[in-house]
Amino acid sequence: MLQQSSQIVHFHLRPKLLFTMYFYISGVSDQKHITAESGHTVTLPCRAPNDDITITAVEWTRTDLKNEYVFFYRNKGFDPANQHPSFKNRVDLQDKQMKDGDVSLILKDVTTADNGTYECRVAQRKTNEEIATLNLISSIYLHVDPPGE
Repeated sequence: MLQQSSQIVHFHLRPKLLFTMYFYISGVSDQKHITAESGHTVTLPCRAPNDDITITAVEWTRTDLKNEYVFFYRNKGFDPANQHPSFKNRVDLQDKQMKDGDVSLILKDVTTADNGTYECRVAQRKTNEEIATLNLISSIYLHVDPPGE
């Protein structure tokens, strides 16, 4: 099933920083389902449109987490400021160079606590644009089987 979304999102980063990043979210996504075994590593696929436009931000969220994210990349690096504690040291991009728009997420040592719907959003900006567009690229439901199943 396809779903269309359009909303404004404000990211309030570290209190010492005196700015807010504004992204306009729009896009169509098709939800995928992935099943993984507890204790294994899983890759959540996501590929941004490859229009020779620079990727300025990548955000992976899980829909049941309020203001914290799973993984956030901006300014040419990972930003751990508002990462949910359960994902610390367990997530990374499959391709750090993001060749061909590949922003798939690697999630290590999965447990049943990782069950949920993950969303991948990518901001791409043309040279003269001031506001980066953060588009919902994919929505993935991850189910982790309990140990021993």
